[in-house]
Amino acid sequence: MIKQYLTSSVYRFASKWVVLVIDLFTVSSAFILSYFIRFNFTFDFDVEKLVLQIPLVFLIAALAFLITGSYKGVIRHTGVRDVYNIFNGVCLLSIMAIFVVLFNRFYNIYDEFTIPLSIIVINSFISFVGLTASRFIFKSLYHNVVHNLEANRKNVVIYGAGESGILTHHALTNNSKKQVNVIGYIDDDKQKIGKQINGIQVYGKEALCHEFIHKKSISEIIFSIHNISPRRLSDLVQSMVDFPVSVKIVPPVEDWINGELKASQIKKVQIEDLLDRSPIHIHNERIKDELRDKVILVTGGAGSIGSELVRQIVNYNYNSLIIVDQAESSLYDLQQELIQSGKHNFIPVVGDIRDKNRMNILFQEYQPEIIFHAAAYKHVPLMEYNAYEAIKINISGTKVIADLSVQYKVEKFVFISTDKAVNPTNVMGATKRVAEMYISCKQQEGVTKFITTRFGNVLGSNGSVIPLFKKQIEKGGPLTVTHKEVTRYFMTIPEASQLVLEACAMGKGGEIFIFDMGESVKIFDLAKNMIKLSGFSYPEDIDIKITGLRPGEKLYEELLANGENTLPTYHKKIMISKVRDLDYADTRTKIDELCVTNMFFKSNPVKLMKEIVPEYVSQNSSLCEFDKQDSVTEEFAQKKDIHKVY
Repeated sequence: MIKQYLTSSVYRFASKWVVLVIDLFTVSSAFILSYFIRFNFTFDFDVEKLVLQIPLVFLIAALAFLITGSYKGVIRHTGVRDVYNIFNGVCLLSIMAIFVVLFNRFYNIYDEFTIPLSIIVINSFISFVGLTASRFIFKSLYHNVVHNLEANRKNVVIYGAGESGILTHHALTNNSKKQVNVIGYIDDDKQKIGKQINGIQVYGKEALCHEFIHKKSISEIIFSIHNISPRRLSDLVQSMVDFPVSVKIVPPVEDWINGELKASQIKKVQIEDLLDRSPIHIHNERIKDELRDKVILVTGGAGSIGSELVRQIVNYNYNSLIIVDQAESSLYDLQQELIQSGKHNFIPVVGDIRDKNRMNILFQEYQPEIIFHAAAYKHVPLMEYNAYEAIKINISGTKVIADLSVQYKVEKFVFISTDKAVNPTNVMGATKRVAEMYISCKQQEGVTKFITTRFGNVLGSNGSVIPLFKKQIEKGGPLTVTHKEVTRYFMTIPEASQLVLEACAMGKGGEIFIFDMGESVKIFDLAKNMIKLSGFSYPEDIDIKITGLRPGEKLYEELLANGENTLPTYHKKIMISKVRDLDYADTRTKIDELCVTNMFFKSNPVKLMKEIVPEYVSQNSSLCEFDKQDSVTEEFAQKKDIHKVY
């Protein structure tokens, strides 16, 4: 019961008036001690005068502290600023006391208030030391009490003994709710190793081993290094993942709240932090000029890519922004997010891009000038056996928006494609490739500039592997990986959206822009790292289960098809794909036939898609049977072996 009382009361803040009273009694005690020091610890002074002078000093000190506000600091968080306020208060106290004494001497008002100037000087020094020391003593006692009351305190090590590391230590120790005990710093600087910072030992990185972690009962390692490159961070984290600890990172200085680091901002290292990617620099002026005073329409605006496009577009000086999505709840969430962030110049529209009448009314009413078409079905296993829906949204839906764009003379149409459209092995990828081809056909009409952007997986998007792994880790595993050798390209959602906007600004029409995705990542290694970054060990705590490739799934993705090359642009992260020429009239006729066939269930549309996209060869799917029966596909495969064309 006593422990519960102490635990509940120790976090309460002392009243500032209580602090003021204690400070005044400290100054009064220092004044008495000053007399004893001045007279060599004897009573060779007029004690009655001292007794009369104490109330005067008490009142002067109260006035000085009220003016400087030195009593308002939170004792448990006493720092340099508080000491500075105490110094100001004591200086003001001394000046006011000297003024009263000199004034009394000059006018000879009351002889008992004549205080020797040496006493005032001594009192100032003792008061400053006493007030400062009392605060740090109370602060130390508070942290010791908290330390003893909390049995579940975490021992942490801060990697980085620079300014950022010191501020991290301050943020952790000044947050009483965080139950953290900083064991030491780790640093590469040999001049710091072996020294102490605020009483905390600095170790070299070689000291960080299993024995050290076990001996010190360390549960977390916090990286706090300014301007650390993703490559170096990745290497450091990789060297830590085998330790039974949770690895966290301090955010960049620009993300600190009002320039001050809060303990709540220290987060676990995410896979995104370890991407070996140099920062993407966007030509904001070019994008600003492109979007200025334009009416912009974003389809699939509540999805992963679409919503991020919206978040970035609202920061430019456009005319109006129409956000179209059939997902009511997601669109509502985005609407509320934008309103709460102070953005109001947008129009959310619940609508289906496949509904030509609805979209026609939308184009008539708003007359969009730039369209970002992000609406699509994208889940490979689901679409493999729901080809009707995949064709209806990914091809027919795109066809509706593209046709209306030409009809209403839209300036630019930016199509968000995928790397799965390259040499597709599944229905989803094939539908996106057919949509790319239809976009190319529409470009020939010379009205709207049609631009295609092609990139791989985006981290954190709906249905991507990262959120899936996080959920599986929360449930205790196992993590499911389809194949030990499967690899994927990854890019963050903001990166992808920035590059889409850049491609829109640079596009002249007819291009397929390929984004530099960096190095491909092995999903099995990704799963192991996520387990270890979560503070678990593989396979002891959480195992990885190999489930086998899903229908239509590849071992690896490609950004270029056979025979494709790229041309550079002014942006090193964006390239233009040189694709094979199409028979536009024949291709468009077949795509129109595919949409009609799919609408009326006349025959299996997958067979027709394989005619339109000869390189579409199914894998791990019952649809493979159409490859065996489809002589067109076999004929193309023979030609591809000979000519290596796309």
